[in-house]
Amino acid sequence: MGSTTPGRTPQDGEGRPHVWGQRSAAYAVWYLRAVAFLNFLGAVWVSFGADIRRHNIEDLFTPYLLTAGFTTGVFALFFAVTMRRRKRAAWVLNLVLSGLFLLVLALTMGFAEYRDHVQNWITLGLTGSFVAALLVGRREFRAKGDRSNPKHAILTAVGGLIVGSLISALLVTATNSEHGSDFGASFRYAIMRMIALDPNDDNYANISTPGWVDVVINVMSALLFLLVLYVAFRSPRGRALLGPQDEAKLRGLLDRYGDRDSLGYFALRRDKSVIWSPSEKSAIAYRVVGEVSLASGDPIGDPEAWPGAIDAWLAEAREHAWVPAVMGASEEAGVIYARHGLDALEIGDEAIVETAEFTLDGRAMRTVRQAYNRVKRTGYTVRMRRHDDIPADEMDAMLERADAWRDGETERGFSMALGRLGDPADGRCVMVECHDGEGVPRALLSFVPWGPQGLSLDLMRRDRDSENGLIEFMVIELIQRADEVGVRQISLNFAMFRSVFERGSKLGAGPVLRFWRSLLTFFSRWWQIESLYRANAKYRPIWEPRYLLFGKSSELPRIGIASARAEGFLEAPRLPSPLRRRDRERTAAR
Repeated sequence: MGSTTPGRTPQDGEGRPHVWGQRSAAYAVWYLRAVAFLNFLGAVWVSFGADIRRHNIEDLFTPYLLTAGFTTGVFALFFAVTMRRRKRAAWVLNLVLSGLFLLVLALTMGFAEYRDHVQNWITLGLTGSFVAALLVGRREFRAKGDRSNPKHAILTAVGGLIVGSLISALLVTATNSEHGSDFGASFRYAIMRMIALDPNDDNYANISTPGWVDVVINVMSALLFLLVLYVAFRSPRGRALLGPQDEAKLRGLLDRYGDRDSLGYFALRRDKSVIWSPSEKSAIAYRVVGEVSLASGDPIGDPEAWPGAIDAWLAEAREHAWVPAVMGASEEAGVIYARHGLDALEIGDEAIVETAEFTLDGRAMRTVRQAYNRVKRTGYTVRMRRHDDIPADEMDAMLERADAWRDGETERGFSMALGRLGDPADGRCVMVECHDGEGVPRALLSFVPWGPQGLSLDLMRRDRDSENGLIEFMVIELIQRADEVGVRQISLNFAMFRSVFERGSKLGAGPVLRFWRSLLTFFSRWWQIESLYRANAKYRPIWEPRYLLFGKSSELPRIGIASARAEGFLEAPRLPSPLRRRDRERTAAR
């Protein structure tokens, strides 16, 4: 039940302007969606599209952006998407276009020959309602774009037009069946078709190309226009804003509240931004990936201040038209996020081992015990130290070995990885090293602090030529000798969709669950989904569920792609830019 301010009631009318603004904004979005649908319908329904085009040829007006074509349908749909995200720039452009169209239409209706057509009055009413909805709902469109968008849009338009025209000119030159034209004429023809889509053929008597060439040029023109619109309206991309002051304040909160969440220390990644509650007793660390504001784990700090941090984070996401999402939140945090309008989806479980309760005894641990003893008999030994206790030259050698042992070129991890090793600021981290019988280093594990008496796995590297079961041997050694580093609980790998693998293999599992398990097993050939679950389950840990928090179900595909990019499973193509070089230099300087 919502609360109201004492002495006021909903009937006072205080909220009516806001309600009407929301309804008007929603009407504008649905109007554009309807226009896009009619455009697509006109593109595939030949008779309907012909009627619309005939009306246009006879100087009769059709509703805003309705020309019965696939291209204009895409434009209308793009405007609908940007308006739904409440982007201010999209509102301005739509108001200007529709306002000018309404003005011309109103002046034209002063002539009797146009007043006699009913569809013109319908068009006037529809366009007028759209303009009115934009004006009434103007305060709903607050999302800001990046200040550099206009400059980048102009550069994209100019560069794209030049490149597209050159490609088009080459096509025209190669397919021209007439004689007497040079490359300059072909280039002029190409650039005019890129701009006007249908230039006057009388000016290009020496150019005759197949129909498919003109179609290709028109498609390139439409794609370029869409790219320019995307660049002009895209949301700010965000920056790595975790500076020294923010990091120091986060470390202070972790000293007091770090034992609440095993993922808390990963908030110190320097490719994240941080936003604070008004009291600065709580904070949320996040990164903007593909217009998704992606947080991970629970908010840092006092749970009583979590709502303030969540409100600030969601407000910033609305301001910049970012999609808010949280990866790996605990159940406690998920309940708080749900109160702020986010839905929860269980995505897996975290494996936590209580060192005092762990034992290798018993029939259930027989396989693990045998593997542990086998590795131990070959002479492997384990050494555990805090990073502070490792000399600089030894740490440098470990870094070189860790890079050499890395599986692939991409450094993976976001929600449960620190993204750096050997940083002097992370001196309380624990390094677990393993040497073979001849003293040659074969593997290492690095754990970040989880409160005063806990560790959370950060990095796992091993020599591919080492003994099988070496990682399990190291983990068990750490558990059994946890008192050497003052540890009582250890957080191991995250097992995605663990419950599906566990319940899907049991007697009585339903067809949907069995299908879901089969699908995950299939994808486990490329991604370590089932293997991570099996690797964690052998320690018989405590399973703590973790959740994905999101605003709308329709946003899940974007969130999934953003999460995969953040974790390093997908790599977006990038071109070198001075801006990214400055960011890398600034991060390295820290």
